[in-house]
Amino acid sequence: MAYSREALIEAVSAQMPDKRWKHTLGVMESSVKLAETYGADPVRAETAAILHDVAKYWPVERMRDIIEQNGLSKELLSHDKQLWHAEVGAFVAEHDYGITDSEVLDAIRYHTSGREGMGILEKVVCLADYIEPGRDFPGVNHIRKQAKVSLEDGLVAGFDSTISLLLEKRRIVFPLTVLARNDLVRILEEKE
Repeated sequence: MAYSREALIEAVSAQMPDKRWKHTLGVMESSVKLAETYGADPVRAETAAILHDVAKYWPVERMRDIIEQNGLSKELLSHDKQLWHAEVGAFVAEHDYGITDSEVLDAIRYHTSGREGMGILEKVVCLADYIEPGRDFPGVNHIRKQAKVSLEDGLVAGFDSTISLLLEKRRIVFPLTVLARNDLVRILEEKE
């Protein structure tokens, strides 16, 4: 059974602190605006945005169990735990909230890492997560500026920011993010 928009909001907001719910509201708003600007379905973008962080505050053990017991990406387990909630969130959206739209599920699944061949809905939600009005980190204004040029320009700026920060902290960079960034750069080069 699929949940109504209101029921989704009620269920998801109950699973996170107020500060994270404010972030989610910002991602919802930004997703709708980006969808309207770049030709994606605003309703589907908002649905993915509502659910994008549904598992963010779940215990690590619970997320690990869901990944291991349901054939999800085991590669995630050897990377930063901050990535896990996206894969688990897509699983939960489908199995607990009745979301059957594969593009909405992929937008949830890849909102932290990106991937090669991202669809428009994935790009919208991933970029909205970077630029929502409550975000305040070094370089966010550059990402917002690039988001006005194109989804691809905005995402390259976002991924560059993430990768630079990880390199600066001498952390492992998730390979999918590098592949996503390079794919977007190729798309932009082909447009030139």
